[in-house]
Amino acid sequence: MEFNIAVLGGDGIGPEVTEQGVRSLEAVGRAFGHSFNLNYGDIGGISIDKHGIPLTDETRELLDSNDAVLFGAVGGPKWDSPDAKVRPEMGLLDMRAHMGVFANIRPVKVYSWLAESSVFKPNVINGVDMVVVRELTGGLYYAEPRGRRETPNGIVAEDTMRYTEGEIERVIRVGFELARGRRKKLASVDKANVLECSRLWRTVATRLGEEYPDVELEHVLVDACAMQLIQKPTDYDVIVAENTFGDILSDEASMLAASMGLLPSASLAGVPEAGQRSGGLYEPIHGTAPDIAGKGIANPTGSILSVALMVRYSLGLTEEAAAIERAVDKVLEQNARTADLVIGEDKHVTTSEMGDLVVAAIERGN
Repeated sequence: MEFNIAVLGGDGIGPEVTEQGVRSLEAVGRAFGHSFNLNYGDIGGISIDKHGIPLTDETRELLDSNDAVLFGAVGGPKWDSPDAKVRPEMGLLDMRAHMGVFANIRPVKVYSWLAESSVFKPNVINGVDMVVVRELTGGLYYAEPRGRRETPNGIVAEDTMRYTEGEIERVIRVGFELARGRRKKLASVDKANVLECSRLWRTVATRLGEEYPDVELEHVLVDACAMQLIQKPTDYDVIVAENTFGDILSDEASMLAASMGLLPSASLAGVPEAGQRSGGLYEPIHGTAPDIAGKGIANPTGSILSVALMVRYSLGLTEEAAAIERAVDKVLEQNARTADLVIGEDKHVTTSEMGDLVVAAIERGN
């Protein structure tokens, strides 16, 4: 089969890790007889440098004309002035809105053979296997009014949190559907004791829960969830949260797995269905890490596993997705460690060497 994939490496380590994701995609293509037409574009800071804006019409056309989008990361100190009129992150937010991808799915899995690389005690994190579902196109990151203005009393800055009932319902339904296929436990995160948006969120979650009697629904305040993720992370199966809360909690949860560099994500416009083809945006959850960009030490695992999610959810290739995931498991089990996973002076592999190992494992059928 033949597929068209848009590749947007972005800034910092984004292009480095995305390159290894592409290599894993091509390896699984060779192994299973598929071909992938790769169409490259700019986004973020590099797009600002070249074109003056973080997302061009040409890149938007790529988003519309390909089967899926593999993305790296955007941003960095070069474009980080608080007075800047255009910022790299605006390109990412515009891309999400343009694609209509409202559900960001972030699996968090603890590998037993990486326990020594985690800051947590093994007895706390062993068995952690959860999914964080983050609402992606609403809330504080998008709603108006927003901005800064001069007043007689000094500068005032404001951001607005706004959600409609429909926006809340569709992402919570994704959470319920995922939980139904897992351990049938859904934690709906809010701040209903303070925020009006959260009170609506809880109302909608409660109502939807009546449609899913087989799923255990728990309402958790965001501060309590942040604490429990550290104390008893194995209690969680699927977590669903609004944009800001989900952003923070999923980054916190990533540390359970030893490194943010390990974790993938899928941004979708509906409930993910293995074996069904639908568009989506796939990216590792980490940022641009400008301090290590170009040094060849970034962990590409999150990008490679994002490719596995892309192959499963956007291309409908479930066996191929499993092959990539098995290859990553085998490489990590055999003690391959990038710099973020080593302890002390232990030897680490480079970004490209980790890609080499995963590609070889895919080709061996591991």
